Amino acid sequence: MFHIILHQPEIPPNTGNIIRLCANTGAALHLVRPLGFTLDKRSLRRAGLDYDDLATVTVHADLAACRAALDWARWFAIETGGGRAHSEATFEPGDALLFGSERTGLPADVLETIPVGHHLSLPMRAGNRSLNLSNAVAVVAYEAWRQCGYR
Repeated sequence: MFHIILHQPEIPPNTGNIIRLCANTGAALHLVRPLGFTLDKRSLRRAGLDYDDLATVTVHADLAACRAALDWARWFAIETGGGRAHSEATFEPGDALLFGSERTGLPADVLETIPVGHHLSLPMRAGNRSLNLSNAVAVVAYEAWRQCGYR
């Protein structure tokens, strides 16, 4: 199982898509506050986040709390401009895949906590800024899962 971490996500439908992805791949989802939405049942259902009972979702007060909960995991930061393509990494079950918020990505001080060799990005055509967050998570999660034989 992989750990997908969203650092301060802002757009509920993106998080809803990622919850569905986690439900279907067996990955655990970790949300790092502050969130750009509320997590009450009514808000979740309205935003299409109705797979929360099928996926393991943990909310952390901040990144330090998330790091403490996953201190044994290997961490990867997936960010536009990362040092190498996600497909060049060798993933193992239990790895933590960290993604930034839709508007700002991962802050520099957060990136500094991840070894440079674990800064990954998704290949894109020149001149493009980024992919949608839920699309980027899906691409990386399925590559990691593929490498582990879909176990």
